Amino acid sequence: MKDLLPLTQDDKADFHIRTSRPTDAGRVGFILHQFQQKTAWMPKLYAEVQAISFCGVMIDRGWVTVAENKGGVLGFLARDGAEICSLYLAPGTCGQGIGKALLNKAKAAEPQLWLRAFVANRGARRFYQREGFQEVARGNGSDNEEGLPDIRFEWSRGMTIGDQA
Repeated sequence: MKDLLPLTQDDKADFHIRTSRPTDAGRVGFILHQFQQKTAWMPKLYAEVQAISFCGVMIDRGWVTVAENKGGVLGFLARDGAEICSLYLAPGTCGQGIGKALLNKAKAAEPQLWLRAFVANRGARRFYQREGFQEVARGNGSDNEEGLPDIRFEWSRGMTIGDQA
């Protein structure tokens, strides 16, 4: 299917943010699964069909916002109230403002947000800190199914870098 193929450079330009639709589950699941498969430190826990099904559940619950353009979905953010459950981008789309746009949409909807990022995911940690999230706690991995140490980050509207949560 065309919408499951990697996107070209032209496909990545001029994106917009919208609420997900059930038909987005395939591409959103593909993005999630690709991160798992291409990240050396990430345990390979799920098949692509399981990732698609999981993303379908999040979409059905109304948690998912996507960034898309004429070429398809470029990334997604899943949010359950103040908790950011997932923020993933299609391969090759980092550094183009897509994650920031998705996060800004969540910030506009909630006065406070929180999330967990794996300690091993240095890029995500830098991104969230750059976007005003503060580290408030660390876990040893016993509370996530991947079994990886993680960090809880929190953001509040009006909080500046250096403020304590």
